[in-house]
Amino acid sequence: MQAAPVRATAIPSFTTALRAVESLLMSSGQRTARRNAWTSVLEDRRRAKDRVEAERVLEQTPAPRP
Repeated sequence: MQAAPVRATAIPSFTTALRAVESLLMSSGQRTARRNAWTSVLEDRRRAKDRVEAERVLEQTPAPRP
């Protein structure tokens, strides 16, 4: 009984496949704009998370006495 042949090339990841389709369908300027927009979304989410955490800390901190 023979062993199954080993693949010489790896199966591309889903992300790699999406990037390949993206490069076929979009110009480089559109790709850059999409990536910049996604980076902005991620940064907005991070800032919102930080803001919620800061509000939680401030609510737990006792007010200073006059």
